[in-house]
Amino acid sequence: MIEFDHIAVLCGRLEEGVAYVEEALAVALSPGGQHAAFGTHNALLSLGGEEYLEVIAVDPEAPKPGRARWFDLDRFEGQPRIARWVCRVDDLGAAVAAHPGAGVPLALTRGAYRWSMAVPEDGILPMNNMHPALMEWQGPHPAPALPDVGVRLAELLVGHAEARDLKLLGLEDTRFRFMRGPTRMAARFDTPGGVKWLR
Repeated sequence: MIEFDHIAVLCGRLEEGVAYVEEALAVALSPGGQHAAFGTHNALLSLGGEEYLEVIAVDPEAPKPGRARWFDLDRFEGQPRIARWVCRVDDLGAAVAAHPGAGVPLALTRGAYRWSMAVPEDGILPMNNMHPALMEWQGPHPAPALPDVGVRLAELLVGHAEARDLKLLGLEDTRFRFMRGPTRMAARFDTPGGVKWLR
């Protein structure tokens, strides 16, 4: 089974990404932590249940990893933007066998959290990074521990010339729209202040 897990907003500096999301959604994010394996750090926002939004950037105080960073962060430039999405699976090995471009499963940790994630060797996900990253949690999920500020994902739009292929993932979630066209991503949220967008 494959399910939506979280959205990633990429940025050059974490504080810039946090400010962008907090201004756009009119809510406060929570501190996240560091990812030693990739030299990155993040901030988080609950989307209810076991779903969340992650703002992630290269950690300037961390040593450079011995491999390409995940989410293609080594090549990121420009303003903060919603740019990646992540799905969880019950069996990551089987999911990678079915979608070999998803990458190599790696065992990862952040504090009390443990998971495995498929990361391409060059850090670049299929379909110009529009294909979801695939992961499998081992232990507790971080989202229920976050403050619930009432934000919910209402719709995720994923555009790519081969976007119809994403339907083959088997993700049974009516909030997701895969559109043939320019490579882009946008998300609509229901918030206490009304409907808000990240692009």
